[in-house]
Amino acid sequence: MSRPDSPPYGSKLPLLMALACGVSVANVYFPQALTPLVADAFAITPDTAAGIATLTQLGYAAGIFLLVPLGDRLPRRPLTTTLLAVTGCALLAAGLAPATGALAAAAAVVGVATVVPQLLLPLAAGLVAPERRGSVIGTLQGGLIGGILLARTFGGVLGEHLGWRAPYLVAAALTGLLALVLGLALPTVAPVTRERYPALLADTLRLLRTEPALRRSALYQATLFAGFSAAWTALALLLTGPHYRMDAQAVGVLALIGAASMLGAPAAGRRVDRDGPDRVNTWCLAAVLLAAAVLAGGTAGGTLGLAALAAGLLLLDVAVQCSQVANQARIFALRPEARSRLNTAYMTCSFLGGSAGSWLGVRAYALLGWPGVCALVALAAAGALTVHLLRTYPSTLPEEYSR
Repeated sequence: MSRPDSPPYGSKLPLLMALACGVSVANVYFPQALTPLVADAFAITPDTAAGIATLTQLGYAAGIFLLVPLGDRLPRRPLTTTLLAVTGCALLAAGLAPATGALAAAAAVVGVATVVPQLLLPLAAGLVAPERRGSVIGTLQGGLIGGILLARTFGGVLGEHLGWRAPYLVAAALTGLLALVLGLALPTVAPVTRERYPALLADTLRLLRTEPALRRSALYQATLFAGFSAAWTALALLLTGPHYRMDAQAVGVLALIGAASMLGAPAAGRRVDRDGPDRVNTWCLAAVLLAAAVLAGGTAGGTLGLAALAAGLLLLDVAVQCSQVANQARIFALRPEARSRLNTAYMTCSFLGGSAGSWLGVRAYALLGWPGVCALVALAAAGALTVHLLRTYPSTLPEEYSR
């Protein structure tokens, strides 16, 4: 395939790209389940150990801003395989780190280089007809969210049985294998711009200023992802604390329940193709408010508390995932020649929100316990829903993505 607007491709490539999204993004999230193990291994506080996971997310946000715009400038196949190789080396270094300083440095590099999903999403959006864009984005997003959720199971279970280093070492091997597979399978797509690197970065910021639909999408996802990250980061502290007294493996097992939400992304994509993204955004924002209320039941402890946590996390995961599909369908319809830069602006805002949510979640838990974390989730969703409802609503046609 020689150009980004070629006819729709077969079903195998989107599925492979979805798998690649999941395996890649898992590298950012499995450290969250290792927080108690890292704290014990290095005799540091849980807050300090959680900071290492937050550093990986900050690195991811930096990598999205600095590297993803190159997807419009460079052939994506060699760019993708190079970044995967760097990620694999950084994961290996993290798994062999002798001290927290080395671990933190390697974790930051992992975050910066693990931006492959954000290169694959705009690539996939440009390889299909507009009427299929939501569906294909939903497929890749399903893989992405599956990686995010299963990463905690992977990290928690493997870390509990083999030590905190094992997930890093296994992830390094899987990332290296993924580099080989994508190097053979990705189509050759010519770059869409010859702009120099500084101009690409400047254009990313300019798009945020000139595209209202991009700003709106970024706001929705940044706030929801802040609540999502706050809940999942604080969850490890809740389950291993006095309410439940569980181990790190429990965090991973609970994440398996949320993994069912990955099935919602393709359905959300089809709904976006039919009704437009605004309606899907409304449902998702309202669902996060409901999730915050359900999650508050986790303070009860015991079986009832675990049931509330499982139900609330499932609802939260579905809502954040489906919101992502709607928002990316909206932004990828704006400027076909700048999809990587649009995604850069959008995802940088999203993960800055996620990083802030992780930081605030730990502090809310320290000050107010689990109810404080739930209140933080509700506040984030309420703010985004208020902004959403104040604008002209609804837009009902897919052609209105760009408004």
